Amino acid sequence: MPAIVEIQNLSKSYQRDSMSIPVLENINLNIPEGEFLALMGPSGSGKSTLLNMIAGIDRPTSGQVVVAGTNLAALNESGLAKWRSNHVGFIFQFYNLMPVLTAFENVELPLHLTNLSKKERDAHVRKVLEIVGLSDRLHHYPNQLSGGQQQRVAIARAIVTDPTLIVADEPTGDLDRKSAEEIMILLSRLNQELKKTIVMVTHDPHAAEKAHTKRQLDKGSLN
Repeated sequence: MPAIVEIQNLSKSYQRDSMSIPVLENINLNIPEGEFLALMGPSGSGKSTLLNMIAGIDRPTSGQVVVAGTNLAALNESGLAKWRSNHVGFIFQFYNLMPVLTAFENVELPLHLTNLSKKERDAHVRKVLEIVGLSDRLHHYPNQLSGGQQQRVAIARAIVTDPTLIVADEPTGDLDRKSAEEIMILLSRLNQELKKTIVMVTHDPHAAEKAHTKRQLDKGSLN
């Protein structure tokens, strides 16, 4: 399969006063379309920083990140924001749901940035909530849902725009073992049945077992 993500000689440093603190050093990585990749490593190894580069949230100090043919460094901030909304579905450890919105409304949020009609938005939301097994929870608020159900809502929100790429940062980190297993089965289904490319950061070897490929980050280097 062709590479959907191409990373060449990527390095990232942060400035703290007069000091330059390296986080990633000379990363080279190609991710084929349809891949399910787990990025592993200890805390502070640069996993989330690399994920943020792939998702267009952060910029490299040097090197380049090309996703689906777009060199992210060539985009200005507004261009990058538009690119993210069109191409990336985000899944976070703590769900990042709006507490005052129902499951339906949380999932619908990204669609307000599209040209879809209200009827089309409604159909999209119902479809993805069915995919994640929450058709009976459309009108429940986050505090009426379990942690696993909240993460399912977050996954539905991530896929409702049919993104090129799903990025997941410790998606099972706040869940009990049973809920974590259910979420990983769901992500595996999205990868296998919907052919979604998934890049996941995790420190959990059980979660990583569902990935096709595991890569280890250690002190800013990729192994």
